[in-house]
Order: sequence, then C-alpha cells, then structure tokens
Amino acid sequence: MTYTTFTLVAAAAITAGAAQAQQTITVNIGSSHPEQNIWVYAMKNTFQPEVNRILEEAGGEYEVSWNEAYAGTLYKFTDTAEAVQDGIVDIGMVGTVWEGSTMPLQNVTYFTPFATADHRMLIEIFDDLNVTQEDLAQSWADMNMVPLSSLITDSYDVYATFPISTLGDLQNRRLNAPGTSANWLQGTGATPVDGALTTYYTNIQTGVTEGTLSFASGILPTRVYEVAPELTRVGIGSMYFGSIAANKDFFDGLPAPVQEAMKDASAATSVAHGDYVAELAERAMTEMQEAGLTVHELPEAEKTAWVEGLPDIVQPWLDQTGEAGTRVLSAYFDALRERGAEPLRAWDEGR
Repeated sequence: MTYTTFTLVAAAAITAGAAQAQQTITVNIGSSHPEQNIWVYAMKNTFQPEVNRILEEAGGEYEVSWNEAYAGTLYKFTDTAEAVQDGIVDIGMVGTVWEGSTMPLQNVTYFTPFATADHRMLIEIFDDLNVTQEDLAQSWADMNMVPLSSLITDSYDVYATFPISTLGDLQNRRLNAPGTSANWLQGTGATPVDGALTTYYTNIQTGVTEGTLSFASGILPTRVYEVAPELTRVGIGSMYFGSIAANKDFFDGLPAPVQEAMKDASAATSVAHGDYVAELAERAMTEMQEAGLTVHELPEAEKTAWVEGLPDIVQPWLDQTGEAGTRVLSAYFDALRERGAEPLRAWDEGR
C-alpha cells in the first residue's frame, strides 16, 4: 500500500468515525399546553437539555434534533393520548385525566381524594407503578406508549366568593368541579358545574358559579383569584394527572444508548417537575395574597365530616375497571403507606 493510499484509507476511516459520532436522531416533541404550564415546563427545560447532556457525555455517538410543537400547535388537550399513540409526536404530554374511557386505571387518585397533598410523593409513586404494576404497564403498552415521567397537581382547595367555616356554607352553592372532581362534592350540598381552568374566571365573574375546586399553580396564571378572593384550604389532595410519554414504536426503534439517555433524563425531569410545582405554588400564594386573596383553613372537624360524608365514590371506578382496578387501588395505597402517608379515608379497605 502506498503512502497516498494509506492516507486516503485512514482519512476515510476518520471521516466514517466522525459521521458515526454525529448520528442525528430527530425527535418530534409537543404538548397541548404552553411551555410555562406545570405539565410542560420540565419537558422543555429539563428533559430535552438533559437528554442532550447525557448523550454528549457518553461520547457524542448520538445527538438529538428536537422538533418542538408546544402550546397546542399540533393538537389540543382532548387529543394528548391519541397524538402520542398515533405518532403525531414522538414524545408528548399525555393527560390521562382526560382519558377516562381509554385509560381509566391511571385515574385512581381522582376517585380517592384526601389521600395525600405531597405531590413529590405522587410523582415517585407513579414513576414506579407505571412500570412495575402490571395492569398500569400493560395499559400504557396497549395504547402504544411508554411512560417516561409522571405529572401531578398540587393540592386541590376551594377558591370562591365566600369563605367556608362549616359544611353548611356549601349548601346550594355552585362550584366548578370538572370531570371526576365533581364526585368530591357529593354529600356537601354544593352543586358541581363542569368547566376548566380557562373558563373559571368568566363562570365566576358572570355568576354561573360561585367558586371552583382547583390548585394554586393553576389559579395564579389564570387570575381566578380576582373573582374568587376567598380561599379555603380543604386539603383534598394532589392528583396524578398523566405522564410525559413516548410513542412505543418510535421508542422501541431507538438505539439502546438513546433509550437509556431518555430514561435517565426522565428521572431528572420528575425531580424538576416536583420542584417547579412547589416553587410555583408557593409563589402563587404570595402573589395572590398580595393581590387581595384571603386564606382560610377548614376546621379539622369539618374536614372529617366532609371526608366521612362522601359516598363510596371509588366503587363506580372499580365497577368499570374490574379486578385490574382493585389491584391498582391496592398497589397505590400500599405505596402511600410505605412512604408514611396517612390517607384520611382508606378507600382500599374491604376491596
């Protein structure tokens, strides 16, 4: 082999190595909500840069080119699961709370209120259960999705035009309580009215309702506190809302190092999500009180009366989900108690 030939072969090898080191994988990532939203913030600000960092530190064999479609540019909140399932995006925010018919098992927290206000605990629990609890894991697989990082709310309370000192104060009151959360008002004398964060302000302002069940990190950006200046802390609890998830066909086709990078980045995203919700909820309380929000605490005896006065709201969910629901309910409450939580009502007893 001549010197020239050797040089050309070596150069070709180096070029091939460089090409391999810079293999680019395009990932379409999106959501129905804007980047500032609590369920999206960590996708943009932690998940994406963390995947990039992990791959770079691993030697740079792979890199990701992100095609972003946040803030509902490709799909709305009613289509989050379908968007990921069908590959409209490769990775997206999935609100299982809106998938009561197709993913009912994931809604267990909404049928078991007053369990815990520790949103970080919920993230930890569902990051684990979505992978290790067979029924939940199979549900994700059946929907052609891989759950990556859990999404939650901070604790639900009552934002209204009136304070609540006793359950009697709820008699004949109309409160926005969308979807499953309407169950939380059974036995209180209040009338639930459907709605969403985007409709609460107008509903209350125009007298359609007199308040809402909601959480601080959602009330602040929508300025609902301006028309509902009385907050009564009830402690209905934090809720598992859904997950950041990947299309399963897409994920299974990724090189193993990229899959591992995404799993590791998901763990960091869960931590960042919990921190962001805590930070935003704390800031929300400060800013809302400075703007005139008055905070009340529902007396413990009244809270107990509320909890004990609720009918067996988990049973219709168990009727829908069958034995799988019973197993998920048991696994969820076992996980709560293992972490020191003391649910105000043992919804799993006798199941």
